[in-house]
Amino acid sequence: MLNGKRKSVKGFTAWFAESAVYGVRAVPIELIDANTYNPNHVAPPEMKLLYQSIKSDTYTMPIVCYQKGNGRYEIVDGYHRYTTMLNHKDIYEREHGVLPVSVIEKPIEDRMASTIRHNRARGSHDVNLMVNIVKELTESGMSDAWIIKNIGMDADELLRLKQISGLASLFQDKEFSKAWE
Repeated sequence: MLNGKRKSVKGFTAWFAESAVYGVRAVPIELIDANTYNPNHVAPPEMKLLYQSIKSDTYTMPIVCYQKGNGRYEIVDGYHRYTTMLNHKDIYEREHGVLPVSVIEKPIEDRMASTIRHNRARGSHDVNLMVNIVKELTESGMSDAWIIKNIGMDADELLRLKQISGLASLFQDKEFSKAWE
């Protein structure tokens, strides 16, 4: 038995999974906010390529957002597709100022983890921003095991990010060897 819903679209009836992408919404860009925790940076040549791609092929992937209680949306993934519309009047006008948005409903730590998973699946991200995310997740009570599982990193990488932070508070609940005594 398939999980999902049976829907009819233009005379075609099929099962649709529960994936957020099946409910893409057209959202005015003025209602969308960037998040403060995205560790992904795109170099200028790749941003030009993204603009050219959107100009030539249109938006082929929705922006992934969380809908906040005030009716606004916060980006989980797709910041650079969002800024392409903000920075290019031709794209804004062609798209009538709306972006395709796929909505996920998750608490902040899960949204942060989603952002990291999306970025890591595509390539590189900023180490300093990753340090800040690890710090914020740790301070919000997420265990090392939760961070490792949900961010998609191994224990050594998590340890290195905590060490880079230089914050002893990230190690406060850890037991260390007494070999030096």
